[in-house]
Amino acid sequence: MKNEERRQLSQQKLLQAARELLRENNVHAITMNDLMERSGLSKGAIFHYVRSRDEIFIWLLNERLESVDAEFEHEVEQQQEPDFYRPMDAIIKRMMELTDPQEMTNRVFLYLLGKEEDPLIRQALQDFQRQSVQYAEHWIVRGQERGVIPATVDARFVAEYFTLIQFGLRVSHSFADTPHESRLHMSQLREHMIRSLLGMSSEPL
Repeated sequence: MKNEERRQLSQQKLLQAARELLRENNVHAITMNDLMERSGLSKGAIFHYVRSRDEIFIWLLNERLESVDAEFEHEVEQQQEPDFYRPMDAIIKRMMELTDPQEMTNRVFLYLLGKEEDPLIRQALQDFQRQSVQYAEHWIVRGQERGVIPATVDARFVAEYFTLIQFGLRVSHSFADTPHESRLHMSQLREHMIRSLLGMSSEPL
């Protein structure tokens, strides 16, 4: 097995182990020994790829971004004619998952925020923020290239704005008294995003 294949296989084993452990425990309770036992990898093999368990948690955040992008691209490629709504609805559906305080990457994100004084964690969170903006900008540009989003829309600005909304959803719902405390609903978020992307006024659709 080539080194790159071995690295990818080990990474997938660690990610799967982390997902399973997060379904059973809170983030703080998971140890490197837990990850070692669940993944079946030796301590040496794990530390060949990561320096700490937090790096594996960061992988989970990045994996979610990649999965949302893959879902977006799937919706785009399935179209016979350019369509604005199906790819956008796929993204909004994934965004609304962030209103669940028990959503796995929400728990990881909040845990890492609590450690942002660690230079490595701070850098990882900054990278995650940049990647979030880059993916969002890519989605908007794809829409502009296909003629379903006006070229006059500032893709970078709107991407940064949507990333701010995503991060806000992660944090604000983590301390809500009930899952339904927020007045924000998927239909409202969808309508607001449509207006932002199509340059529409604030009047009802």
